[in-house]
Amino acid sequence: LNTVTIASDRNFEDARFPVQYVNRPNLDFRGFCGTVASGTFHKGDKITALPSGKSSKIKSIVTYDGDLDKAFPPMAVTFTLEDEIDISRGDLIIGQQKHEPVVADKFKATIVWMTEKSLTPGCQYIFKLATQNVSGSVSVLQHRIDVNTLEQHPAHELKLNEIGVCLVVLNRAVVFDTYQ
Repeated sequence: LNTVTIASDRNFEDARFPVQYVNRPNLDFRGFCGTVASGTFHKGDKITALPSGKSSKIKSIVTYDGDLDKAFPPMAVTFTLEDEIDISRGDLIIGQQKHEPVVADKFKATIVWMTEKSLTPGCQYIFKLATQNVSGSVSVLQHRIDVNTLEQHPAHELKLNEIGVCLVVLNRAVVFDTYQ
């Protein structure tokens, strides 16, 4: 295991930047801080903020050590934009990419339940996706997966350390890439 290179698993094609913090120290500076999740961003690149769909261009890529011409995973940077568009914590800045991310308020997910109190369809939960927290519920628990045999079993709840395939319904749309 010590010889396995895990950095080769990085996606340098689909540019994704989850906004962690909006830095506004004064009226002359507005920066969007975070860590590049995938892809490469260059100064001057056209970007789109999701879920709003508003576009601009990268004016500068700011770091503690000075401005850069490009940023890639896992660099922590601040983007300033040429236009003042509304972007908040939890939004996703995307650049050029091969695959468009999905914007949806419901999706199918395989969930590993890791707490004592059982997951119950219909109950409200807080879902964390990158830099945002969104409330929602599991509307349908399709089945539980037996970890030893991979057989599917009907289930009405997920208990500690159980895995299930669920339909998640959130109270607002989020941006994500499918697992594939």
